[in-house]
Amino acid sequence: MFDLIDLDHLTDPEQVKEGLRLLLNLLEELKQDNVALRKELQRLRDELNRLKGEQAKPDIKANKSKDESDHSSEKERKTHKKARNSSKKKDKIKIDRTEVVRLDKSALPEDAVFKGYQEVVVQDIKLTTDNVLFRKEKYYSPSQGKSYLASLPAGYVGQYGPGVKALSIIFYYVGNMTQPKILDLMGNIGLLLSSAQLSRWLSSDQADFEAERDGLFRAGLASSPWQQIDETAMRVSGENRHTHIVCNPLYTYYKTTQKKDRLAVIEVLRGSDERLFCLNDEAMLYLEGVGLSRIKRAVLSDWVSDEPLSESEFSALVSQVPLGAQQRKWVFDAGAIAAYHAQQDITVVHSLLCDDAPQFKGITEQLSLCWVHDGRHYKKLVPYVSYHAKLVDDFLKQYWHYYGQLLAYKAAPMESERGRLSEEFDRLFSHQTGYDALDDRIAKTRAKKAFLLLVLAHPELPLHNNDAELGARQRVRKRKVSVTTRSESGTVAWDTYMSLAATTKKLGISFYRYVFDRIMGRNQVPSLAEIITERADQMKLGASWDIQTS
Repeated sequence: MFDLIDLDHLTDPEQVKEGLRLLLNLLEELKQDNVALRKELQRLRDELNRLKGEQAKPDIKANKSKDESDHSSEKERKTHKKARNSSKKKDKIKIDRTEVVRLDKSALPEDAVFKGYQEVVVQDIKLTTDNVLFRKEKYYSPSQGKSYLASLPAGYVGQYGPGVKALSIIFYYVGNMTQPKILDLMGNIGLLLSSAQLSRWLSSDQADFEAERDGLFRAGLASSPWQQIDETAMRVSGENRHTHIVCNPLYTYYKTTQKKDRLAVIEVLRGSDERLFCLNDEAMLYLEGVGLSRIKRAVLSDWVSDEPLSESEFSALVSQVPLGAQQRKWVFDAGAIAAYHAQQDITVVHSLLCDDAPQFKGITEQLSLCWVHDGRHYKKLVPYVSYHAKLVDDFLKQYWHYYGQLLAYKAAPMESERGRLSEEFDRLFSHQTGYDALDDRIAKTRAKKAFLLLVLAHPELPLHNNDAELGARQRVRKRKVSVTTRSESGTVAWDTYMSLAATTKKLGISFYRYVFDRIMGRNQVPSLAEIITERADQMKLGASWDIQTS
């Protein structure tokens, strides 16, 4: 386009403006290329020095300003909340004992009159041992030739009581303490505890807790037609794994798998390690949509059936058709999605709220994308030209203003607002700024309109995926402290206890009291699945879906 510019005849203001626009965008492009080339040149120099036996340049990170390194949109989207009333906080404090603080009456004037008490609540805690010497009665019956021995109270197994077991679980999974630090703390309190015993409490014999985690997941899936999902990296015995987080306002569920592809996501949503596949009409329709050739679909159509197959059976069937690696992936995805929709063992999710990762697509009937995740792409634009920086800032103000309108719609949805917001989306994301990188980003947002505005049809949907991302952040913090798990049982324990801890927090239940209750075998804390089901009836998280199907 620069060849069309003739400086001798450049009189039209629009031509001048277009020429400047091209030059500014070219400057941005060259600046980005220059930065990338400098990094690559330094990398090659370091490699050359290494091959010569010399040292590379020290990898000392340059200071970064907050604007350069922070891509969070928290400031723009945050709504100010009223300060908490301190009196309400005091009402929640359990009073363990009451103590009267008396005045020295000898220091009072003779006319001093008693006017009651001024109450002050002070919170404190005691860390002390509660070691018990149990003297178990023992009887012997000569006629029966048998001895009778009293049993220890519920929760007391071996040499340790329920309190230390529950507290160890809290320290490890909620406090993110390492096992050596837990042992140090217990030793300072006066408790003799071995590392092997602590390890068994934290990662072995957790069948009852695992069953409750599976139960809360089933109840959570049934509690709303939509779910939020995210994933984060995980290490197990030195191997890379991936932890998936599925949640809604009532629960959070963790599940670690070997991969993070579409098959793994379906495995997580099915709540089972067994993978099933089905080559039915839905699977064939999926294959037509992704572009599998008509000839190969014709071969597969000879085996169309509603009968679910195991992974080995399905693999043997598919191997009879000459398929490339991508085509084989399409067939396996199609079979897994079809089997997931056909099964009736667990509630099928209607809508997933997630980021724009490809593995989440095509599994559910509807897909809702996170506005905050989309907004991060704009924050990552780092223009060199100040004019372009102003364009980005101005557009982001409009972006988050529109986000605020969606929040208002969620609070009071109206049909008239639904149409207006759809038109406002088209207007905002059809805007051309002249900054090519920004315009390209705007066009990508515009292409995702159906997924970003699903909230107009279903106001119960959150506008962001922060709940799942916060769940992933909890796993990241745990991973930073403990680094890795060493066994499959340890990995399952991480998933189990983190699911239970996050869910009890959402339900307003003390995780310590819950764990202590289960270890004691009292079951005074109701099943988490029952609580989720009861709360779901009250919250109506799928009201708009119910209206559409009624």
